[in-house]
Amino acid sequence: MHPWIADRTASFDSSGIRRVFDLAAKMKDPINLSIGQPDFDVPDEIKEATIEAIRAGKNAYSPTQGIAPLREAILADVRSKYPGQDRDVFISSGTSGGLMLSMLSMVNPGDEVIFTDPYFVMYPALVRLCGGVPVMVDTYPDFRLDPAKIEAAITPRTKMILINSPGNPTGVVASEEDQRAVAQIAADKKIALLSDEIYSRFFYDGTFYSPAADNPDTIVIDGFSKSHAMTGWRVGYVHGPPAIIATMLKIQQYSFVCSPQPAQWGALRAMDVSLQANFDDYRRKRDYLVNELSPHYELTSPGGAFYLFPKAPGQAGGEAFVERAISQGLLIIPGKIFSQRDSHFRISFAASDAMLQRGVEKLIQLAKS
Repeated sequence: MHPWIADRTASFDSSGIRRVFDLAAKMKDPINLSIGQPDFDVPDEIKEATIEAIRAGKNAYSPTQGIAPLREAILADVRSKYPGQDRDVFISSGTSGGLMLSMLSMVNPGDEVIFTDPYFVMYPALVRLCGGVPVMVDTYPDFRLDPAKIEAAITPRTKMILINSPGNPTGVVASEEDQRAVAQIAADKKIALLSDEIYSRFFYDGTFYSPAADNPDTIVIDGFSKSHAMTGWRVGYVHGPPAIIATMLKIQQYSFVCSPQPAQWGALRAMDVSLQANFDDYRRKRDYLVNELSPHYELTSPGGAFYLFPKAPGQAGGEAFVERAISQGLLIIPGKIFSQRDSHFRISFAASDAMLQRGVEKLIQLAKS
């Protein structure tokens, strides 16, 4: 390692997902089921609101906490969902920015952060960046959030429990009963509870539940990246106890500064744009993949997000299977990027019907070969 590079950077690797993206850019007409972003475009009315803001000269820094109309609209929504709770909100530079600020605000060196395995790739890296210790709770084979396992993982050094439902990479939704139990455990033991709800609108069965409903100290991260296909616009938001939000804002002042102002005006317009038809379409895509692949792969049907996390066939493991798939033009993500196990792989069904059909045909062929 170069002598100028900080030691903390050696505690985690670059995201393996980016390597697959780089590979995809070099391939001609791949079957690309790797990308974790919607395949529909940003609605025109959101684009127009953003263009209008740019033309109106709203191109400078916004307040660190975000433009007042967007904050007020989100806060009104939060207060309607959680009446009586003392919650504040700020606009982050994407949900990734919100995650980083959450960790920097609450995790001290040596503190332990509990989350389930499989996990979103950023979780262990961000914990280690703060000097914290990731504590991964195995959820194979059904990827259920098990309150008993979470409680068993708690030690005197536990600072935070991190929940992601619907989850990436599995798409599995934690039950209301299990989330409520974890919320109570966190409250009883005075442990921070962080709920990553970026896929909250991609919810296909039943009604969405947030642990903030039962634990008013829950810090919630959400945003517009996935729900409105605004992944490149970097507009997320965080709500939670005012003291925590104030601390996150203090760090944002010296790091991200603010979310891009024109994109915030677009996000304000997005709050009035329903994309339910798109979410219903993703439910149909989910059903298609599960019906076609279940006879050939061991898998859990996802209740949300837009991912499927099947077990690789045979004994070679997930990474070897993905390498074989990529050699035949199918881009998927090895499960070991999201897990301490190398047994599964991730499919994104945020793709056209034609692309999904090609992917299904190739996956069935690979399962039989």
